[in-house]
Amino acid sequence: MSANPYVLILFYSRQGATRALAERIAAGVESISGIDARLRTVPPVSTTCEAVDPEVPEQGAVHADLDDLRHCAALALGSPTRFGNMAAPLKYFIDSTSELWLGGALIDRPATAFTSTSSLHGGQETTLISMLLPLLHHGMIYVGLPYSEIELTRTQGGGTPYGVSHLAGTRSDRPLDDHERQLAFAQGQRLARLALSLDLQAGSKA
Repeated sequence: MSANPYVLILFYSRQGATRALAERIAAGVESISGIDARLRTVPPVSTTCEAVDPEVPEQGAVHADLDDLRHCAALALGSPTRFGNMAAPLKYFIDSTSELWLGGALIDRPATAFTSTSSLHGGQETTLISMLLPLLHHGMIYVGLPYSEIELTRTQGGGTPYGVSHLAGTRSDRPLDDHERQLAFAQGQRLARLALSLDLQAGSKA
């Protein structure tokens, strides 16, 4: 197992579009030497009271636990839009992190968010802001996308200064376009660089 610090890329994806963004952010993270990407997802929320979902999904990213979050050097949080808000399964997991909040486990760690919508004005920015709020309550340092990323002014689909986004289309069959891919990659790179910088600064004060 690598001794490098890692960026936790924690997401919920129903049709695969948010997962595609997560994988592109992970590629950006891993383009930076000295830090790794860790992809994790969350199980769907069910009205069935008995837990029936396996802890390890048959395919794709495994389910996150609190230790994945506790020990991360940085966090990228991703969800499709649900009426301008994050999806319930991700919110359910975030709501379970009071133990970390009480101990200040995530204070001063960088974090960002990403989302996907079926329509162009389907709540991309409000969904990103809904994910920002619990990160601020945890004392994390929010990392958006600066306009030095010129794709922000050229994109015809997704992309905001609050974090990368994707226009998936009404059938969720529109792949990431070149602008969205570059913005996701750049967001992963920026998060990784800041995580390493903050980690070095913390080490120098120890």
